[in-house]
Amino acid sequence: MTMHRYRTHTCGALREEHVGEIVRISGWCHRIRDHGGVLFIDLRDHYGMMQCVADPDSPAFKAVEQVRAEWCVRIDGKVRRRPEGTTNADLPTGMVELFITGLEVLGASAELPLQVFGDQSYPEDTRLKFRFLDLRREKLHQNIMTRVAVIDSMRQRMKAKGFNEFNTPILTASSPEGARDFLVPSRIHPGKFYALPQAPQQYKQLLMMAGFDRYFQIAPCFRDEDPRADRLPGEFYQLDLEMSFVEQEDVFTAMEPVITGIFEEFGGGRPVTQKWPRIPYAESMTKYGTDKPDLRNPIVMQDVSDIMRGSGFKVFARILEEPKNRVWAIPAPSGGSRAFCDRMNSWAQGEGQPGLGYVMWKEGAGAGPVANNIGTEKTEAIRSQLGLADGDACFFVAGDPARFVKFAGLARTKVGEDLNLIDKERFELAWIVDFPMFEYNEDEKKVDFSHNPFSMPQGGLEALQTQDPLTIKAFQYDIACNGYELASGGIRNHRPEAMVKAFEIAGYGEKDVVERFGGMYRAFQYGAPPHGGMAAGVDRIVMLLCGTANLREISLFPMNQQALDVLMGAPSDVTPRQLRDLHIRLNLPE
Repeated sequence: MTMHRYRTHTCGALREEHVGEIVRISGWCHRIRDHGGVLFIDLRDHYGMMQCVADPDSPAFKAVEQVRAEWCVRIDGKVRRRPEGTTNADLPTGMVELFITGLEVLGASAELPLQVFGDQSYPEDTRLKFRFLDLRREKLHQNIMTRVAVIDSMRQRMKAKGFNEFNTPILTASSPEGARDFLVPSRIHPGKFYALPQAPQQYKQLLMMAGFDRYFQIAPCFRDEDPRADRLPGEFYQLDLEMSFVEQEDVFTAMEPVITGIFEEFGGGRPVTQKWPRIPYAESMTKYGTDKPDLRNPIVMQDVSDIMRGSGFKVFARILEEPKNRVWAIPAPSGGSRAFCDRMNSWAQGEGQPGLGYVMWKEGAGAGPVANNIGTEKTEAIRSQLGLADGDACFFVAGDPARFVKFAGLARTKVGEDLNLIDKERFELAWIVDFPMFEYNEDEKKVDFSHNPFSMPQGGLEALQTQDPLTIKAFQYDIACNGYELASGGIRNHRPEAMVKAFEIAGYGEKDVVERFGGMYRAFQYGAPPHGGMAAGVDRIVMLLCGTANLREISLFPMNQQALDVLMGAPSDVTPRQLRDLHIRLNLPE
């Protein structure tokens, strides 16, 4: 019988039952070893690794001597048991080896800019420029396959819940909400531009108007943002969804099992939150100093203003004369050493703060400058409020919480990290709810939307008409996991008069609304169903599951930190002819 031109088996397929068979495999030379005249090639393909052997009696010995790492070759040979004591239990093919009878070079390799074998690190631009080699490396290859499996699982779970996947347009209209748009010039309509969607927000709401009931999509989103490690420059993917005739609770009930299920399926047995807590935004800020708390960190901050008011510690007493000012305490279980407290203090100065006041407890009493100033009674009151004991400490932040909250959150994280209070081997998920509908923009001295402008305010139109805008909460929610925001969503404002009123408060007239969101505004006039949904970051979920803090470790062909695609050379210059066709002339900065 004739053999397949390249392979009868993959590199991961051969087992003891194949012993004695003549087979053909193809792949890359992962590692080549010379054991005193006997040559070994570990041949690798997508499916696994196979040890191949040639000794001087092998007809292919001369050919085997020529090959180098990462050459692509075809090997013929006979499967045999590995000799006693040389088996490898970690490898599915580790009981057998292939005695080489023939070898053909399918593609020789130039000298390698980065080694595929082993785990050494290389400069990011080298890795991205030679991404095709980088992707051959085991860890990255595995991460990408995890990503594929996660997306597959998302699709199946969503379909099982009655959602259908719809594709929405990639070329759309520019919308000034959120980040900057990527613009695409139109040749047919000179001087006009399409935009790439920052999210399919308006389209998915229109699908609800159109009566499709349950939509989802693994949607590419494009934002012209400055790159960060946990946010890819340019494009990223979301599990985007929308449902009709639902309240907030229905979205939670639909999505909680999907996300929990993904973390259980791919989390390698690490514990996953079963009943997600619902944490109001304001509570999250005061307890954790952030709206995406890492709940693996047991530290909960507390307000100790009442104890500090009129105390002997002049700095805090003076600050508290201003009614909106507060003093918060950050407990530090086991942090009661002078060395640790001094280290935190100098860290705070490095963050641009004057310092970080502290009390530490030993032999039943508080110690340190703050304790000496406020006296034993107040020190004891703080200890008992925070539930601390000997060997513990606590740190203080003071002033206007709106100003210090971010720093307080960083300090809470720092204490948790440095004292090893964080259980890294788990996934802690929570809903953050009751986001404020509006916020005050200090720079422009006006009220702005604080999140998604299309959210339904709690209390509806009446709240918009009668309440101080800064006290209105929205039916708007995030999913937080281990200190990252994984998803964001809301119940939508489907009443046209309420939509106009909400935009009015943020300084837009009805004319602006019609101009910018004409399609949606029009759709709302024709029997709009109540609807809501959310979008979860696919890249970020995969990043957490793969245990990396960098999105470039779970994406196929990412850009670098300067938003350059160094592999393809994008963005690039275009020809004068292309610009002429588009009626565009460049006006470059000096």
